[in-house]
Amino acid sequence: MPRYDHLQLLRLPERFERRRQGGGRAVERPDPAGHSQRLGNELDDAVQTQQRRRPPEFVDPSLILRVQMTGALLEEDWNQLGLTVLSSDEDRTLVLFSSTDDMTAFRERLAAFSRGAQPGRQAPAYAAFIGGIETIGAVEPRDRIGIRAREAGFTAPEDFQPGESYTVDVELWDLGRRELRTRALDDVVAYADARGGEELDRYVGPSISMVRLRCDGAVVRTLLGTDALAEIDIPPTPDIATGQAMPLEFAELPPLGDVADDAPLIGIIDSGVNDHPLIADILVGAIGVPDTLGTADDFGHGTRVAGIATFGDLRGQLAAATLDRGARLCSAKVVDNRGAFPDRRLTPRQMREAIGRLNTDYGCRIFVIALGDARRIYDGGKVGPWAATLDELVRELDVVIIVSAGNRPPRSGNRIEQAVTEYPGYLTEPANRLCEPAGAMNVVTVGALSHGDGIGPRVADNVGVRPITLANEPSPFSRVGPGLRGAIKPDVVDIGGTLIYDPVVMALRGGEQLAEAGVMSLHYRPADRLFAAGSGTSYSAPLVAFKAAQVLGRFPEASANLVRALLAGSTTVPAEARARLQLLGADAQQAICGHGVVDLERAAFSDDSRVVLYAEDELAVDHFAVYQIPIPEAFQTERGRRTIRVSLAYDPPVRHTRRDYAGLTMGFRLIRGCQPDLIFEHFRRRTAAEGRFPDMAARFNCGLEPGPTLREKSSLQTATATFQRDVSTYGDTYHLVVRCAGGWAGEVANQAFAVVVEIAHEAEVRLYERMRQRVRV
Repeated sequence: MPRYDHLQLLRLPERFERRRQGGGRAVERPDPAGHSQRLGNELDDAVQTQQRRRPPEFVDPSLILRVQMTGALLEEDWNQLGLTVLSSDEDRTLVLFSSTDDMTAFRERLAAFSRGAQPGRQAPAYAAFIGGIETIGAVEPRDRIGIRAREAGFTAPEDFQPGESYTVDVELWDLGRRELRTRALDDVVAYADARGGEELDRYVGPSISMVRLRCDGAVVRTLLGTDALAEIDIPPTPDIATGQAMPLEFAELPPLGDVADDAPLIGIIDSGVNDHPLIADILVGAIGVPDTLGTADDFGHGTRVAGIATFGDLRGQLAAATLDRGARLCSAKVVDNRGAFPDRRLTPRQMREAIGRLNTDYGCRIFVIALGDARRIYDGGKVGPWAATLDELVRELDVVIIVSAGNRPPRSGNRIEQAVTEYPGYLTEPANRLCEPAGAMNVVTVGALSHGDGIGPRVADNVGVRPITLANEPSPFSRVGPGLRGAIKPDVVDIGGTLIYDPVVMALRGGEQLAEAGVMSLHYRPADRLFAAGSGTSYSAPLVAFKAAQVLGRFPEASANLVRALLAGSTTVPAEARARLQLLGADAQQAICGHGVVDLERAAFSDDSRVVLYAEDELAVDHFAVYQIPIPEAFQTERGRRTIRVSLAYDPPVRHTRRDYAGLTMGFRLIRGCQPDLIFEHFRRRTAAEGRFPDMAARFNCGLEPGPTLREKSSLQTATATFQRDVSTYGDTYHLVVRCAGGWAGEVANQAFAVVVEIAHEAEVRLYERMRQRVRV
């Protein structure tokens, strides 16, 4: 099959502000005076409660309120009163910050609403705002207990025992300026120090502020009632599985392929990477974070991750008598020889330092994090500070961060046979949701597929040994989505090995025990053995990094958004996975497989009957762009299945305490049969004097799947329109509309993004040359 360069996507020059949706409606309150009085009393109670709880050492008179809304959230109204929205939840609960206790402006609006509708008005003053408030209260101490602590049995402040020492991560609300948050952390630390506590680590990021303390349970109880604190949790524990070696000798290997000096770098954020003879010459740098960890891989996990990121399918390469490497490596060691994070370092701070240093010192732009916090399972609410820090780094550094979805043993004990009999249904259990930081929005989250049944010659003769999967079916340990607010997560899947049921030992065995059940990679002690195997999403994630490096090698100047969009635009859910999951429904398939497996050939090259156009661009907030897509006659009329696939990647600012996690959103529409003037008039913002926007018939809108409601929950979107019949009546030019909608990130003027359009015909129809000529014109 011929390989061609992708083509440029042409943007039409007009620039207009997009049409926006209307604001909130007034909530009818039959007794405005009574409603205002009740809210005023609740406000007084909340202020007094916080003043009572506030330790005397905390002299800052700030106020944190929890407000339950029934109408629109109306953030602008709160901002006008000097209140900052710190957090918002799906049940329309807001957490608000006031720098003082008096709340004068808010009380004035309560009084105005209480007077009812004045002459000439149909509703009381501030009806949409005050009428939409259901209750006001203080944040309760138990609400500040984090998910890991709750799962460990700490459900109330009383569960922290005086006289017992605890190591906890304390997170502040985003109180604004860095110096204000630093001062609040100083208050927390001073309070703990005065009572025998110890500060182990501190992190103050763009919006996340945390301190790790070792302190008495009585101190934890008091801190749980402190206004400025958002959450207290126990530190994360990495989810890592160790593998064993495979008996191959160096003399038996094929020649080792060269790697160009400017080949893309993949940063391994893990347990370190050792100087294995197959990668020692391309390991350009290694650091420890903190430095006291050193750089040697004494645990074994990081070297295996590095081997897959470098070689891709190592087992397949050895079968083909090749050893070709696809990238160079650099390493940041962040866990110790037990696979544990350092006690005296906060994970978000570690991630920022590790990724920032590898990016600054070596120019690394692709990172793999095959670690996860199995004690923090994403439950559909908000992601944690680790995930939010990664999302911030993607935007700040223009890097691709690839994260494993996490692993969960499907069954154990007396139920272990159910790992076979109940597969794949248990993959959708709530306990099998993604673990931190896999719910992050701007990263590429990777789940796992099996490479086969995992049965090797050592166990094949045992009639009781049972496989769970066949090739290209979901791995039985892979964690699943959905992600934020129901977004498609994981983004993609790739080969991560499988498990088998062994009745002799009454256990599920993976690649760590039976190499045939796992993914082949490098052993961290090459003097003993060259190769190891393992089963886990830890091995599917670096395989996607390998593919991302090949794409970046093809497009060395590409933004991280373009790399992500090209990867997503090439994905397909394998037929075997679709067949195995069909009884669970389409939602389950998306939650388990995401968009599917990245096809490196499709991501990097066009061919005769499949043409990829792309653009890297930016949009002002609340504006839209229109791109022109040439449609050759053969695509319009030739029989056979034809598709147009659109993929969009952008990296919005984020804040993990908010329901609307992303500070802005983007989306796209594919339009056919319309002149550009009508498209611009339909989507642009219009003044009241101009009247209603021009209608556009539904038949002009190409039915992309998944639809906008689902796909616009993600910052990595891909959707396909499929055609079977003659579409020549719609002409030889379609248009893609990309829109950027503002949210809470008012300081952001422009949002960078990349968009990729693939036009394909299942028949051997020559599309590329015709489209290339049109694009040139």
